[in-house]
Amino acid sequence: MVKVSPHALKGIGYVVSTVSVILLAVVSWKNASQDPVLAACLFGGATTSIAGMCCRWTSYAIEKRQNKL
Repeated sequence: MVKVSPHALKGIGYVVSTVSVILLAVVSWKNASQDPVLAACLFGGATTSIAGMCCRWTSYAIEKRQNKL
């Protein structure tokens, strides 16, 4: 069995979540592209979701770095 650190596992989880958001956006794009408001909401929702995951992962990385000091 391969040992994976909790920090790496969190990172992998955020990457998987990001890919999931992208895949769901791709599937939804066909209908959303027909209405500018829906397209903007889809793009905004996917973008903010990914940005939020990046912020959380960055906060964990900063905490890990600070705990090493």
